[in-house]
Order: sequence, then C-alpha cells, then structure tokens
Amino acid sequence: MSAAPVVVLVGPMGVGKSTVGQQLAERLGVGYRDTDDDIVSEQGRTIAEIFVDEGEPAFRAIEKLAVRRALAEHDGVLALGGGSILDEDTRALLDGQRVVYLSMDVEEAVKRTGLNAARPLLAVNPRKQWRELMEARRHLYEGVATAVVATDGRTPEEVTQAALDALELKDA
Repeated sequence: MSAAPVVVLVGPMGVGKSTVGQQLAERLGVGYRDTDDDIVSEQGRTIAEIFVDEGEPAFRAIEKLAVRRALAEHDGVLALGGGSILDEDTRALLDGQRVVYLSMDVEEAVKRTGLNAARPLLAVNPRKQWRELMEARRHLYEGVATAVVATDGRTPEEVTQAALDALELKDA
C-alpha cells in the first residue's frame, strides 16, 4: 500500500516551506518531512556541497529520487526543495496530490533569506538571479498547485491558517 501526503508544499527557497510545513503537520496531527533534509541525511553533506562537488544536474538527479521516494512513503506534510518542480516526472507525480504553492515577491525574499551565498543558485547578483529563477519557475509552481498562498507580510501562523483554509482542512 502506498501512502500519499496530506499536503505537499512547493515554492522558492526561503519562502518558509519548512516552518509552515512543521506547523501544518502539528495542526493536522501528522508527521512532517522535507526532501532537502532527506538528501542531506542520505548524502552526508549539505545541498550547497553537492552543488559545488557534483554540479546542479547531479543534485537534481538525487533530488528527483528523494522526491519520488517521499511521495510514495510519507502520509503527512511534505515539503519539496525549491527546484524539484523543474523535473517533468516530478510534476507528473504531483498530479492529483494536494499541493500548496507558497509564493513571495523578491523584496520579501531579500528580507527572509538575505539572499545569501549559502544558497548556491544565488551566489552572484542574488536579486537578479532570484527574479530569473522565479520567472522560470512560477508557472511550474502554479501548474502543480491545488492552492496558492501568498506569504508576503504574513507570519508563519497566518500562512499556515491560509493554507488550511485554502485546502478546506481542519485541525486535528
């Protein structure tokens, strides 16, 4: 018997998938899982190190497997890495899932992440790169989403409640 997550969270780096995901899981009385955490545990190194050591294509291959496994195994709240939706097979696996796209604008991204160098895809000219990433990804996030929840100017608690409301889910 394969499990299916109650909710899958997608969105750009720094949008709050981990924080909101943990709160959603707590409120719904289910477990929380993050595919980025799975990758770090499995690989024994950070995502930034994988990018530097092996490059983005190698990381994306690792990520694709981690997402596939998590979608098959986890029946709670699942947060996916920001770029996981770039993969066509991953997007197909999300079809029929309850997916929340957590969105934010670039100014909010700057405030939240500082757009720092620990984010390998944003190492040079972070604002410009963030905008370009979002231009390339926004339609993919929207394409897999059951609901879109804006996070700009909202607390994690407000975003969590908005996600519950958007999906018509009740607290456990």
